[in-house]
Amino acid sequence: MARVWLDKITRRFSPSTAIEDISFEVPDGQFWVLVGPSGCGKSTILRIIAGLETANSGNLYIGDRLVNNVPARQRDVAMVFQNYALYPHMTVRENLAFGLRMRNTDPKTLQERVKSVARSLDIAHLLDRKPGQLSGGQQQRVALGRAIARKPQVFLLDEPLSNLDAQLRDDTRAELKQLHQQVGITTLYVTHDQIEAMTLADQIVVLNQGKVQQIGSPQTLYSDPVNQMVATFLGSPPMNLLQGIYQETHFEVEGQMLPVPNALSRKLQPAQGQCFNLGIRPEHLRVVSESEPVHLRAEVTLVEPLGREVLLRAVLPPRQTGSTLSLQVPPQLRPQVGDRLLLQLALDKLFVFDPSSGQRLS
Repeated sequence: MARVWLDKITRRFSPSTAIEDISFEVPDGQFWVLVGPSGCGKSTILRIIAGLETANSGNLYIGDRLVNNVPARQRDVAMVFQNYALYPHMTVRENLAFGLRMRNTDPKTLQERVKSVARSLDIAHLLDRKPGQLSGGQQQRVALGRAIARKPQVFLLDEPLSNLDAQLRDDTRAELKQLHQQVGITTLYVTHDQIEAMTLADQIVVLNQGKVQQIGSPQTLYSDPVNQMVATFLGSPPMNLLQGIYQETHFEVEGQMLPVPNALSRKLQPAQGQCFNLGIRPEHLRVVSESEPVHLRAEVTLVEPLGREVLLRAVLPPRQTGSTLSLQVPPQLRPQVGDRLLLQLALDKLFVFDPSSGQRLS
């Protein structure tokens, strides 16, 4: 096991830049997740660490060793791809043993390692089958096992669960987290699925357009995002965004008056009449009665029952042009399409973003 340190890594593919000035350090034994929209540079970073791509500038360290010019086979890094990349003519046993054989591992150690990994991944009963005889989840376990059997210093996973159905993805994600707790290998995991990122990561690196937007724990990024991109990318359902014009004590949101949180009033004083993007998460909206403070009025346009809760889509008037909101309500509320809602916001959970830069006003 070893730390992984990227120091101002840049990779260009003429005429565009895939990643620019990327710097972060993954401590020994931690599980870090790289997230962001398609094309943000996640897989490029993984391929540079693996030695499959060469950076145009910057330094890469694995442990205390500078590996800029070290060939991939000498980096002691194992990578699992989205398509599993198993050898179809080999049995599961032979696939698990392949990397060890290439390193001239003695036969006794090889067999012990294969059996141990197979047991930990619950594929010991599949050792004599070939990949074509396995389900997608079983193939994924074999691909993981082949990488683990080598006992590499660093484990790289490039969207390994994207080909699995929803239930199997949930199960495999839980198994993957338990597996990391057992083996403790330094891991970098690439995904575009923010639920995977939130549930798996010790730390998350949010990327956009080849640049790091924010690095932090899942809860920090969710509750304290530095900008609109991070705030809206993390969270399911995603954060609601409204446009509001600042008017001393309130924001004017499509003709409705939303109070300005006290903590923001002083900061916004010079911005009289300016427009801001206002963010509020669905769980921070509450349906209230006329006897309580009402911040916004909306009409239900879609009802999605989810069992323990109901997800509503509602629109601010006028219905044809008003902004849409998502909110979560208890099932006993029994909302219907067309219902008029009185909404109260948790104002201390309101995010205010500069519309030009996307930066959050603290």
